[in-house]
Amino acid sequence: MTAPDSSAPDTATAEASAAPDYSKTLLLPQTAFPMRAGLPKLEPELLARWARTDLYGRLREQGRGRARFVLHDGPPYANGNIHIGHALNKILKDVVTRSQQMLGYDSNYVPGWDCHGLPIEWKIEEDNYRKKGKTKPDFTDAAAMVAFRQECRAYAEHWLSEQRKEFKRLGVEGDWDHPYTTMAFAAEAQIAREIMKFAENGLLYRGSKPVMWSVVEKTALAEAEVEYQDFTSDTVWVKFPVASEGELKGATVVIWTTTPWTLPGNRAISYSSKISYGLYEVTEAPADNWAKAGDKLILADKLAEDVFKQARVTTFARRGDVPADVLGRLITAHPLAALGYSFQVPLLDGDHVTDDAGTGFVHTAPGHGREDFEIWTHHRRWLEERGISPAIPYTVDADSFYTAQAPGFEGRRVITEKGEKGDANPAVIDALIAAGNLLARGRVKHQYPHSWRSKKPVIFRNTPQWFIAMDQDIRTADGTAAPRPATLAGNAPDTLRERALAGIKTVEWVPAAGENRITGMIANRPDWVVSRQRAWGVPIAVFVKDKGDGTVEILKDAAVNARIAEAFAAEGADAWFKEGAKERFLSGLVEKPDHWEMVRDVLDVWFDSGSTHAFTLEVRPDLKASRPPEGNDRVMYLEGSDQHRGWFHSSLLESCGTRGRPPYDVVLTHGFVLDEDGRKMSKSLGNVTSPQDVIKQSGADILRLWVCASDYADDLRIGPEILKTTADTYRKLRNTIRWLLGSLHHDRPAEHVAFADMPALERYILHRLVELDGEIRAAYRAFDYKKVNAALTQFMNIELSAFYFDIRKDALYCDPLSSVTRRACLTVLDAVFARLITWLAPILPFTCEEAYIARTGDEEGSVHLLGFPDTPADWRDDALAEKWRQVRVIRRVVLGALEVERAAKRMGSSLEAAPEVYVSESALADALDGLDLAEITITSAATLIRSEGPAEAFRLPDVPGVAVVPVRAEGRKCARSWKISAEVGTDPQFPDVTPRDADALREFFAAQAAAQ
Repeated sequence: MTAPDSSAPDTATAEASAAPDYSKTLLLPQTAFPMRAGLPKLEPELLARWARTDLYGRLREQGRGRARFVLHDGPPYANGNIHIGHALNKILKDVVTRSQQMLGYDSNYVPGWDCHGLPIEWKIEEDNYRKKGKTKPDFTDAAAMVAFRQECRAYAEHWLSEQRKEFKRLGVEGDWDHPYTTMAFAAEAQIAREIMKFAENGLLYRGSKPVMWSVVEKTALAEAEVEYQDFTSDTVWVKFPVASEGELKGATVVIWTTTPWTLPGNRAISYSSKISYGLYEVTEAPADNWAKAGDKLILADKLAEDVFKQARVTTFARRGDVPADVLGRLITAHPLAALGYSFQVPLLDGDHVTDDAGTGFVHTAPGHGREDFEIWTHHRRWLEERGISPAIPYTVDADSFYTAQAPGFEGRRVITEKGEKGDANPAVIDALIAAGNLLARGRVKHQYPHSWRSKKPVIFRNTPQWFIAMDQDIRTADGTAAPRPATLAGNAPDTLRERALAGIKTVEWVPAAGENRITGMIANRPDWVVSRQRAWGVPIAVFVKDKGDGTVEILKDAAVNARIAEAFAAEGADAWFKEGAKERFLSGLVEKPDHWEMVRDVLDVWFDSGSTHAFTLEVRPDLKASRPPEGNDRVMYLEGSDQHRGWFHSSLLESCGTRGRPPYDVVLTHGFVLDEDGRKMSKSLGNVTSPQDVIKQSGADILRLWVCASDYADDLRIGPEILKTTADTYRKLRNTIRWLLGSLHHDRPAEHVAFADMPALERYILHRLVELDGEIRAAYRAFDYKKVNAALTQFMNIELSAFYFDIRKDALYCDPLSSVTRRACLTVLDAVFARLITWLAPILPFTCEEAYIARTGDEEGSVHLLGFPDTPADWRDDALAEKWRQVRVIRRVVLGALEVERAAKRMGSSLEAAPEVYVSESALADALDGLDLAEITITSAATLIRSEGPAEAFRLPDVPGVAVVPVRAEGRKCARSWKISAEVGTDPQFPDVTPRDADALREFFAAQAAAQ
């Protein structure tokens, strides 16, 4: 019906007309906030709004004077489009910075990029040269070198620009107009200064060490650049004749190896004092066999039978024990002694030796393996005392050809330039046969290291490399002891390893297991290899003089260093490679400049990224932090768990070596992203989820919700079904926000109700806000976003939508305008909304901004400029919360009983019911005192009976003492609220509604008339 201008119709008129339409008198939700999000269209519009209103600048202005929480960006590599792992990483970082800002910090984020290194260089060679049939530049030509580096720089700049667009589209707020890059001239200058500091403090040295070497790429590789793939290797069992006098004279020590080509580099045999060894004699073997009857072999007892099987020995006999102390005194001859390997080969006791496979003895070539190198150098003094040279030969060159230090094999090759097997193995095996020292041969398929870029096998080869010493005392430039960091124990040596181990203990590790992981890596790592033999990088900008013994003297001249750094700052590191660079940097500062040579190696990119704190956190005014113990500012590093051996690791070493402390206060690590079945993503498997596709289809907020609903400390899974579940969760959250906005359309702040005057239910919801405020703040402080998401999802879906909103819809829609209950509810909804959109803003920045605009109409403001609202402590009421916990227990039984009735089609709406609720426990029944049970159960009436209830009553097994008989409500159905009541018809003016609705109608029409 159409309402009259001033008053409601009289009874006669009402009876004469058709049934009135009271729908327009209901205070139903009204909002322009759409049910369907349309995020793919909305999000770019909000990004444009934030750019237009300078949200980033306003956040920085807002944070002025606050304690700082700086998230220092671990630089992604400027190479290719972003993938789902990038999205996870950047979203987590954004949630950190947004939440810390809303917690009251000045939380700044400056994005960065890692721009040097082999991947870019490799891509330029592939795209600009190999594919075009062009010859790779000659890097000995200064102009060609600089031109090639310019190509690398342009490539990095292109992908930096592309990735920046994709990162911004994720909703990541930061200083995108002023990022940091490792290839910026100022950055290259500072990276050079940092390596100079290691030269000054005595830790930088040139040494010889076996490194994983890519023949195809012609560079040393870090462990992080290596992956293991199946590879078929030649295997040989080789006899080393005992040269010592005594009972074992004439016997041979047998080794087994999968790298015959390393035998020219053999200098020792490793054994284990924990293994049982014996002397064995061949008693019968085929006539054409390499093993002959009468041969005496020393083998691990556990492996002897298998060795003889491989050697096709028919029968053998064990002749006696060979104790460890005897082995420790043995000297053997090299199996290729006749070719010029006439030195002694000692036996060394090593923990790495096992009797799981092989012979129980390990062929030890210190130039071709980490463990070989370590046991050889560990015994250096012992070797020298016995007249054995500890020198490590360079048997293989950069192209994997044997050198003159591998007599008999010079010119043979291990791996070709295409990554295929060369002729080295066959040559060595043939020589062993000719020498009579091959016992057996075979092939084995096993996991072997390959370059992750070229996918070709690598080799271990001894090379001149630059190292930073882990266990050498740190000195000042003049050679005196450096000032000791406060973190070092009084008796601990002041070495890089000790500084780093002490520094680890000052950092908060999230999750806590990260501390043990990086501690183990630092405690056991060898010296840090910082050199690479490539073109695109920051050079090791030092000059050296050869001492004649394989070592070098490093020029330590502050004026020279300053001249180099100034040139780099003005021109970039290209200055080092330009024609006449040596003369430019030394002229007028150094006597006899011809005696000094420039180092041509570039720095490992891990040193670049490990130095980023030096040209960002220490230089930019908006990033400088007064960290503990001097101040309260904090710096966080956040990356994947692999960075314990990557960026976290290199940054720790770089900063501890030059500044005595870690560059960070908090380190957070996340797992990797797998598909829904827990498999690694692969284009060939067709299981790749790209962030671009998700954003295009569903929006960035869906990706962000997925991140924050996952346990990032472990590996995460994603795929169509998981995203579907995430979208459904989002839909429910959005609908809650939409209902709040619609209901708040009728909110009038002047009509808000004071806390003391509110009904118990409203005070209970405010109590829950107090509890949630503490939980949400604590979870954000602990970077536990899964907990934030779970708490808010549960609160919004279960406590609000399915409980509070469900109960209060009747009062909101149907109560009179003057109703205290209705106004108190709107007061609470306003408080709830203000908290929900700020608590959710770090996770769903687009949706919460949309809701903020819908609520406020503010074209210049932003939800992200709000902090988490203070929640009055006096809203907390634990006794009231316990009361409502008990009420909800009773309500659950009632709803269960009504659901049975609905399923049996005995009832439809809950308003058709007037249940009898039996509560036998007095304390539980008392919880309902002062409450309207029908209102709570959304029924037309309800009766509380303090007794056990009839046997046939509905009960829940986990709720003893509560029973429900679902009685049908009696009376007429209210034409407005649809409640069934005997009171319908008692109001003469509105005979088809309840008295409550009649009062509401009178107030509605009066207000309508007053407004006209």
